[in-house]
Amino acid sequence: MSRWLTEAVPRGRVAAFRTLIYLFVAADLVIFTPWVRTRVSVPGDMYQPLLIGRLLPLPTPTSALVAVLFWSLLVLALLAATGRAPRLLGWTVCALYLEWMIIAMSYGKVDHDRFGLLVALAVLPTAGRARHGDTTRTEAGGWALRVTQIAVVCTYFLAAWAKLRFGGLDWLTGSVLARAIIRRGTDLADVIAHVPYLLIVAQFGIVAFELLSPVVFLLPARWRLAMVGFFYSFHAITIATITISFAPHLAAMTSFLPLERVRPLVWARRLVGRRAPDASDSTSQEPADAGAAEPVGAGAAPEPVSAGAAAEPLGDQAPALGRPAGP
Repeated sequence: MSRWLTEAVPRGRVAAFRTLIYLFVAADLVIFTPWVRTRVSVPGDMYQPLLIGRLLPLPTPTSALVAVLFWSLLVLALLAATGRAPRLLGWTVCALYLEWMIIAMSYGKVDHDRFGLLVALAVLPTAGRARHGDTTRTEAGGWALRVTQIAVVCTYFLAAWAKLRFGGLDWLTGSVLARAIIRRGTDLADVIAHVPYLLIVAQFGIVAFELLSPVVFLLPARWRLAMVGFFYSFHAITIATITISFAPHLAAMTSFLPLERVRPLVWARRLVGRRAPDASDSTSQEPADAGAAEPVGAGAAPEPVSAGAAAEPLGDQAPALGRPAGP
């Protein structure tokens, strides 16, 4: 079990995953959860902190607190994405983002798609230093990725457990997806909704897929990637039909992927380096090509001219040119 939990992975994979996660945190602040900053306009007595917020305890958010939290987290997440000071910046970003999520989820709604991302932020500082493109393997980095993978799969499995726990078997045969389509469905969802019993079949399929999600750990590497691809396709359909993105969950799920193979900076350098020699070669070859003597005939080298023949006057060469030799 311990060998499976600490299966070594290339350090380049850890570096790529770290950069992706911290860049997503920065994007989350300005794209997905900027509405957290508006929570300060809500009366303080409506703030009902989560259990962790009551245990610590954390203060009731104010405009000053949220502003400092936002700008500090944005700057530090961008710095952490560079891979510098992985432990110091990593733990700091983890603590600040946890507070950001506690504020976001303490007003009546808790999103379960943040679980994998929060676990990734908690374990990444333990992975140590890692450079992009480094092929040396690390067990510490493998543990960080494995724990994140477990959190991703638990998100699916526990979601199915919650459906059956609170909704019972009626969740499978009810109108859950129909209500979702009415509230936030797209044109594609409207087309699907008109197919008899398709939504009921989809609800059975969703619960089955979530309950069977742990199987991903039992598959060979190639089939495991195929199943992760199915996970992503499921969320693509969800976005296309009921406009729910699960973006934090999708970011954490990249822990399954061989991210060390995706190296945009290296590709860009190679592309630029390939173009530069081509341009210099064409420039350096132009003078040589312009001054080169053209071949004689079908490519045969010209006959060498002796010194004596070169010194003879034109008149002495006249017979050879087919003119009379005399005056």
